[in-house]
Amino acid sequence: MMSRRLSVVTVPSETRTHCPYCAFQCGMVITSGKDVATTVRADPDFPVNRGQMCIKGFTSAALLDHAERITTPLVRNAQGRLEPASWDDALSRVIDGIRRIQETHGNDAVAAFGSGALTNEKAYLLGKFVRVALRSSQIDYNGRYCMASGAAGQNRAFGIDRGLPFPVSDIARTRTLVLWGSNAADTLPPLMQWITAQREGGESIVVDPRRTETARGATLHLQLTPGSDLALANGLLHLAIEQGLIDREYIDARTVGFDDVRRKVLEFPPSRVERITGVSASDMQRAIDLIAKSESAMLLSGRGPEQQSKGADTVSALCNLMLALGKVGKPYSGYGTLTGQGNGQGGREHGQKADQLPGYRLIERESDREAVAAVWGVAPETLPRKGRSAYELLDAMGRKGSDGVHGLLVFGSNVAVASPSSTSIEKKLAQLELLVVADAFLNETSAHAHVVLPVTQWAEETGTTTNFEGRVILRRKMRDAPAGPRSDLAILCDLAERLGAGDKFTTSAPEAVFEELGRATRGAMADYSGITHARIDREQGVFWPCPDASHPGTPRLFAERFHHSDGKARFVAVDHRAAGEEPDSTYPLWFTTGRYKEHYNSGAQTRRVGELVDAQPEPRVQVHPWLASRLGIGDGERLLVESRRGSVVFRIALSPDVRPDTLFAPFHWGGRHAANVLTNPALDPTSRMPEFKVCAVRARIDGGSSHLRVVR
Repeated sequence: MMSRRLSVVTVPSETRTHCPYCAFQCGMVITSGKDVATTVRADPDFPVNRGQMCIKGFTSAALLDHAERITTPLVRNAQGRLEPASWDDALSRVIDGIRRIQETHGNDAVAAFGSGALTNEKAYLLGKFVRVALRSSQIDYNGRYCMASGAAGQNRAFGIDRGLPFPVSDIARTRTLVLWGSNAADTLPPLMQWITAQREGGESIVVDPRRTETARGATLHLQLTPGSDLALANGLLHLAIEQGLIDREYIDARTVGFDDVRRKVLEFPPSRVERITGVSASDMQRAIDLIAKSESAMLLSGRGPEQQSKGADTVSALCNLMLALGKVGKPYSGYGTLTGQGNGQGGREHGQKADQLPGYRLIERESDREAVAAVWGVAPETLPRKGRSAYELLDAMGRKGSDGVHGLLVFGSNVAVASPSSTSIEKKLAQLELLVVADAFLNETSAHAHVVLPVTQWAEETGTTTNFEGRVILRRKMRDAPAGPRSDLAILCDLAERLGAGDKFTTSAPEAVFEELGRATRGAMADYSGITHARIDREQGVFWPCPDASHPGTPRLFAERFHHSDGKARFVAVDHRAAGEEPDSTYPLWFTTGRYKEHYNSGAQTRRVGELVDAQPEPRVQVHPWLASRLGIGDGERLLVESRRGSVVFRIALSPDVRPDTLFAPFHWGGRHAANVLTNPALDPTSRMPEFKVCAVRARIDGGSSHLRVVR
């Protein structure tokens, strides 16, 4: 009998999962296998992106086997250099530092800084770790720089904060769409399929100081002065009231507080608003006609109006406008905020914020403390109270005595680049007694770290995120991590064990942690108790609130009632006020920041992907041709931009799309290209959002002397 040799064929495996970048959380399919190149394609069956994805998603797998990835813990030696260490040695150094600092300065001297990139399980466990194992009140996260004003404004108006209170598909069916301070074509490219579909049968308005790619396709572009969004919103409502365009029946039935708002906005006639905003009275009239007279209208805001020292009030003004027109809670109408980070929605729901516990419970509310303490197995009185917001926490680094932050644990955030007045933050990082960074790559923050802990990446672990619609989805593990890195969950459990709280952190399994999260949110505003990993897997995501296994989830909010106790929305009277810093004779120009399509947040990941770097190798400052002629400088030349906090040299990109009085640059770079060297840390009094979008600068040719034409 003859025998045949059988050849073994490796069959590539496919994993359906989600992109690690923005809050759209595109569905993707990853193909991988032994001796098979890993490929990524958009998932045609996921109902959010429907087979579309941006360049960042398509190149996301490039980081999994990147040569610069950290695979062993690093500790700083006596000579000041980071060197490899065992996990036991690295964690022992962390614990020794924590104990030394807390024994000397108190529990609150050690803080944690989280991230909107962490899964729900990680965000939840980090908040629990800080309050139960560290016994510190000092925790916040980079979402404070992103969604805090949108959350504050929505909570005041509606009693709840969910980025979109309706599915993304509703966008395509609204008759009038307003995008206020959002350049979705660059920041959320797959969203444009819904916007394009809407524009085919409806009208659209874009409010933005720049004529962006998104603005170019709109029916109407309102190119307002930076920082004047609140005045414009009040002015539009003034016109609606004056011309009888408000929905009085809706106002009486579903809201309270309108009379105070009416009195305030009557102080904003078109002539005054035109002087403040630069938007003509005729364009304001056209805008209010398009919004008020449509059978349906939707207003979506981005970071433009929100990243201001009056961002929460600006969001309130936008909510006031849509409530007065009767557009909230009706089919294909309403107000929403376009969340930025991958888990920006879930990240702010489950305990990373200084003032919150899981499920949007409030840490200062006794009933909320009792509910969570019961799940955690601790006495409510042992839970710390509210701590500092993100920038205030970082600003306290290096401060002497018990009022300072002397040790900081950073999970998934590059605070040295992402923070306003970033030079100041870098100096403060260098003053810490203990800086621990858990990340997959070294970055500008870990350059100051005493200990760096390598972590698994998104495709090497399972976990949930919540996209900008409030849809809880499942990122599925595609492969095992290389030897060395550990999950953030395992690191937190190990640290808790060493701190004597191991009995409260008995598992790092994502599904078990999510089950505990569900119990901690039962009965809360963001109730996840009816959601499981298995259910998400079956249903392509579940919208919260979902209080039990038989509940279908809640794709649409506000159809019948709002989330205040009486079921009614709240009008909030707000007044325009100057930015924390405005142009003057010394710093005569506006400076504002934003994003490139090819890069993401601080660029710690995307600046390592060759295809993305080739597409956008450096930040360029947009300068209007008129301003460039005043400066005596041309396209591609180098411009020195100075604020009261520092200076940056950018190469110029001449563009008529930016206002003549405004400079724009992306914030994805650190070091000598860091736009946030210039930005102002003035904080919103309600949301504690820094004023990233507005500051005053001056500009001149790099290397030029004082006799050259400097704009004054």
